[in-house]
Amino acid sequence: MNNWLRTNKVAMWLLTVIRVYVGFKWIEGGWGKLTGGGFDATGFLQGAIAQSGGDHPAVQGFWASFLEHFALPNVGLFNFLVPIGEFAVGLGLILGAFTTFAALMGMVMNFAFLFSGTVSTNPHLILAEIFIVVAALNAGKIGLDRWIIPYLRAHVWGRKKRDQHTNEQLNQKPRMA
Repeated sequence: MNNWLRTNKVAMWLLTVIRVYVGFKWIEGGWGKLTGGGFDATGFLQGAIAQSGGDHPAVQGFWASFLEHFALPNVGLFNFLVPIGEFAVGLGLILGAFTTFAALMGMVMNFAFLFSGTVSTNPHLILAEIFIVVAALNAGKIGLDRWIIPYLRAHVWGRKKRDQHTNEQLNQKPRMA
């Protein structure tokens, strides 16, 4: 299955449909927060912290502690990062640009929302994002990754130069002292 997701053309098309759907869900959420007249995560964070008590808490203590002692005091940062992050993940997935990274960041946000006691669409988005991450480059072949990743490999990450240098070293005859 892993190899099929990574190399098969049918999988590439199916992943494109999944990728665009998930991207639309993310961009829709981010755009709504960006244009909705001032997103404020304070109530959400306070609600999540409140769900950490009782006999059957929906939010675990370690996460509630993080929310109470880091997220809530820095709510301004989260008010900026959440809408921008949601929009960026959606844009990356729809365009097929840095697809694997976008899906991974989407998973991080989905898990954060789940940890905070919100089920909503998070489980099915995580499941779809897992397929995108496992498929790696095949998930973005019908998208900008078709050109971005080869360019980065050749010119930024230096993989071709590094491989060429390694091959040259392997082909050299040992020197006699």
